[in-house]
Amino acid sequence: MPTRLYLEQFGPVHALPVLHYRMEFAQLVRLAVTRVRPDAVAIELPATLEVPFLRALRRLPQISVLSYQAGTETVYLLVEPADPLVEAARQALELGVPLHFVDVDMNAYPRHHDRLPDSYSISRIGLEAYYRAFCDANAGEQPCREDRRREQGMAHRLQQLARNCRRILFVCGMDHLERIKGLYAVPQASPLERVRRAGVNVFNLHPDSCREILGEFPFLSAVYELRRGPLPDEPPESGSGLRKRFHALELITGGKEQLSEEQLMENAIRRTARHLGREGLFLDRQRLIYRLFSEAARHYRQETGETLHIWQKRAFFRFARNYALQAGLLLPDLFQLLAAARGCIDDNFAHAFCRLATSYPWQSASSDLATISISPEEMWGGSRHIRFRPRQKRSKGLSQLGMLKRKREVRPGEWLEGFDDPSICSYPPEDIAIEEYGRFLKRKGCLQLSEEQSRTEKFTSSMLDGIDMRETLRNIREGAIYVREQQRVTGGVGCLVVIFDNDRKNERYPYCMTWLGEHEQESDMAFYATDPAENIVGPGICRCEYGGFILSYPPRRMMDVWQDPDYRIAASRAEVLLLAALDYSIEKHVVYVAAKPPRSIFKQIAARRDRKIVYIPLGSLSPHKLKQLRILHILSGKDKRDIAKDYIW
Repeated sequence: MPTRLYLEQFGPVHALPVLHYRMEFAQLVRLAVTRVRPDAVAIELPATLEVPFLRALRRLPQISVLSYQAGTETVYLLVEPADPLVEAARQALELGVPLHFVDVDMNAYPRHHDRLPDSYSISRIGLEAYYRAFCDANAGEQPCREDRRREQGMAHRLQQLARNCRRILFVCGMDHLERIKGLYAVPQASPLERVRRAGVNVFNLHPDSCREILGEFPFLSAVYELRRGPLPDEPPESGSGLRKRFHALELITGGKEQLSEEQLMENAIRRTARHLGREGLFLDRQRLIYRLFSEAARHYRQETGETLHIWQKRAFFRFARNYALQAGLLLPDLFQLLAAARGCIDDNFAHAFCRLATSYPWQSASSDLATISISPEEMWGGSRHIRFRPRQKRSKGLSQLGMLKRKREVRPGEWLEGFDDPSICSYPPEDIAIEEYGRFLKRKGCLQLSEEQSRTEKFTSSMLDGIDMRETLRNIREGAIYVREQQRVTGGVGCLVVIFDNDRKNERYPYCMTWLGEHEQESDMAFYATDPAENIVGPGICRCEYGGFILSYPPRRMMDVWQDPDYRIAASRAEVLLLAALDYSIEKHVVYVAAKPPRSIFKQIAARRDRKIVYIPLGSLSPHKLKQLRILHILSGKDKRDIAKDYIW
């Protein structure tokens, strides 16, 4: 690993070239203070801002904004943790080292759009190589009159400081350092400048603005702030995350206090700060982005019940990398990460990612200062927009506004009061949806059977059931016409088995249940699912996820398949359901939907019972539709059906 720190030295001045509002340079400031042990710290800010700047500095980690009028324009200066000038000033105050503001106060500071290498490259090549690359990229450019005047003023003040100090740490922008170094070698006159500026105000930044206008996205700034001191303790949060988790005893005794969403976000930041290496280690932006993705995936799983697959993670990081390279960056910025999250996974994950990435736990709308809201256009002169629609796209007659508008607990444990009814039932709109999809799968199974028993031959004397266009085109070089004969399938489709997850170790889906149809249009059903106590979404309403289920029609015939001794030969719950389907089917064919076909022994078992298994690969069905059907809700009493629509998404 190359030496990251590099200092330009002229006289007693140890100059650190930085880019403003970049976390890597704030870390370099800390390293420079440790190495130089300066008698004084000089930063690229005018002395007219010293008093309000120090006031804002003492409020950290709360973020402040300095505001003043410069002619007809309003100037804003953010005081945030990951800025190198802010870090240099904080280090000076914490160590008791004199702090000097050496810049020249001007009404208009020119905006620079320099060709800058990605600051992350410092972590790989070190600051010296980075600085040389910057100088080469901007060689030959002449400074404007305002910059020249500022650089002469900073060189003069450094000359004054050098008379009384043996080691001066000077933190300034890369664009100015080389010229300041040249000017320092020549005596400079005191600059003509404003010595006092009226109307400089210090404001508290509104949390909503904090999400949008920081130089570094808030999650990164918060992790950096936590790592300035001793590493935080591991958050005392269970693995349940955003879900409401209660065990059987807790359901009876009233449950436990749940963490607020703000506390959950803060815990994610604390976990990240702790897990990114030992105290004092250079914070790696790439590893931080990976931790951010992992924490967002964790929240996404708890909110929606969906687990991210390895191919989705791979697609996310590949897309984000390519997007960053297209923009000339090594690592993606927040906008590119959000675009990758939405495009490679879905809007719900992008929304969870955005909430976490823009979380900054110390910022509050109430403060000892007046609170101000600033738009990105006011701060940076422009912005990019991205839209999320974080809701489940389901057609089960559920709430149209989805998870964003569902009701919340007024007080912790309120929803536990709905479990006084010992009976349980399902939610009718979900029953209707799964019955309709079951009929679709049965039709698909019949069609597959028909195709298996059809035959194609060359046309001779009979057209049979019509021309087989596919086979005719495939053999068009022969100049012959192929016709198709569709043979009749004897026997219909009886039971249907759908296996989302085989779960051979019987770990992920501990809840097994057999339900009888409530009326003649509803099938009997047996299923295994996640524990209802893991996710309570309303008073007496639990949210589960199917591992697999069986539908058997006509209803009210099925015994409890999970206690039936005839199914002891089954090696998994999926095989129990298949044996039950062969047992209860009144038709010859049983449709079996799963990622893999059943073991060959089941063909023999089916043949002994004059049944036939029709296998449909799970991958041939719509993933989006399967995701919708995989969620079910268990209600504690039929009276909950009247209010369930307000809590189910």
